[in-house]
Amino acid sequence: MKKKIPNFKDEAEERRFWQTHDSADFMDWSNAETPSFPKLKPSTQTISLRLPEPLLDDLKRLANKRDVPYQSLLKTFLADRIESELHVVKG
Repeated sequence: MKKKIPNFKDEAEERRFWQTHDSADFMDWSNAETPSFPKLKPSTQTISLRLPEPLLDDLKRLANKRDVPYQSLLKTFLADRIESELHVVKG
């Protein structure tokens, strides 16, 4: 039988409690579902990236053909390549 979760007077008290207790003693996680947040956008960070002009020109040309901003196309290319590289490492 699972332990009863105490009533807390404020968030600070609850935070201290969970820092020293395992939630598995209080909740049955066997039927837990992974939450979905379809409208949540990942945070982004601005970076400065120096590219050779011919490479940037080619990227802009490809983006123009696809009717997308070149920065978006670059993010897609990077994401695809990173996923591919990670898959090779894991595989």
